[in-house]
Amino acid sequence: MTQAVLRLSEQALRSADQAIGFLMQQAVENADCISLAAGLVDEQSLPVDLVRETVGQVLQDAAAGRKLLQYGTTQGPEPLRRIFRDYLAELEQRTDRLADLPLSQLFLTTGSQQLLALLAQALFNPGDICLVAAPTYFVFLGVLQAVGASIVPVQSDQQGMCPVALRAALQRLEQSGLLGRVRLIYVVSDFENPSGVSVSADRRPALLALAREFSRESRIFLLEDAAYRELRYDGQSPPSIWSCDRERDTVILAQTFSKSFSPGIRVGLGVVPQVLVKPLSDLKGNEDFGSAHLNQHVVARAIRERTYHQHVQRVRDGYRVKRDAMLEAAEREFGDIPGVTWFRPEGGMYVWMRLPESIGTGFDSVLFRRATQVDKVMYVPGELCYPQDWPSRPRCEMRLSFGVQSPDGIREGMRRLANAVRWVLTEQGAGSSARSQ
Repeated sequence: MTQAVLRLSEQALRSADQAIGFLMQQAVENADCISLAAGLVDEQSLPVDLVRETVGQVLQDAAAGRKLLQYGTTQGPEPLRRIFRDYLAELEQRTDRLADLPLSQLFLTTGSQQLLALLAQALFNPGDICLVAAPTYFVFLGVLQAVGASIVPVQSDQQGMCPVALRAALQRLEQSGLLGRVRLIYVVSDFENPSGVSVSADRRPALLALAREFSRESRIFLLEDAAYRELRYDGQSPPSIWSCDRERDTVILAQTFSKSFSPGIRVGLGVVPQVLVKPLSDLKGNEDFGSAHLNQHVVARAIRERTYHQHVQRVRDGYRVKRDAMLEAAEREFGDIPGVTWFRPEGGMYVWMRLPESIGTGFDSVLFRRATQVDKVMYVPGELCYPQDWPSRPRCEMRLSFGVQSPDGIREGMRRLANAVRWVLTEQGAGSSARSQ
């Protein structure tokens, strides 16, 4: 009997060999490395006691508890969505508690990642276009690749995605007859993964205005990923891009409690234009019948009792110390290496570093092998954070995370990484000298 051929869907094939899988594999194979790559939260910050107490409270009444252990609803129960709407109003500094925002436009999701995946399914056919900041969140690049979307990078600087560059990109697409295939502009508004930059206050309404202006042939939505919004350590938070959308017909807001509370709880919050409510609800209903009911109640109760707010403040305080440790170590270990630069984030979990152009940082680079196999330190290659088929993507950048390691671990990891960079520079210099003789 001959073995039958396995035939996978195009989406499954496009999803193969994603960077996140390889990174996880590297973490397992190099368990003795200090990881400056993992985007995980600090385990010491996870609210074990708070969750244990809150679960006991919500399950105290047996009859009510049984309902919480039953299936929930696709978008989440209305009483809970009302609590989450009040939470959002507090973030937006709205004293009216956003009473004018219909609960129908709120979704409780399995982390914000689920909303990103559902949106990709709802909006994109193969060849449809998404514009993203360069660099951007590489897991979402994988989601877009899986649905066959065409990804167009847009220049970003220390104030986030550049409106001038976005306009130019949209104009080029219009001139090429492709504007009608643009479905989405994706922006990580606060302390972007991977770069750590935030979109400046003046650029936020400008990006929204461009999405509206170029919605000539088809609706262009703007997806604001605010996963790190609450992890601010310096300065004042500007209004969200979503808050600038008075008509609430263009901006999709995605938030998560994974970074501020617990990734294991898997609760996210989405606010979508009314026109997207039914297609997203249909897709989500097919996928999960509704996200984890009990977990939603745990987070909602913590918010209502304000124990959540106390926890977030402790998390901020801890990450601020870690951020400062990484920046101080960067100055100490890399400050005298010509051509090395980095960005100082005001929040989030990442520092973006650029090396001299002669030093590649990819998985197949001399530096990555040296760092992981000899110096025992790991980072995320920056090239992963650009579309794979973009010929201009830089090859000399890296994302460094201060989320997992202790301050001492961060300092040691940065020392090891600098050693690896110096070794590569020395080898390059030796090779250059040998060729000149």
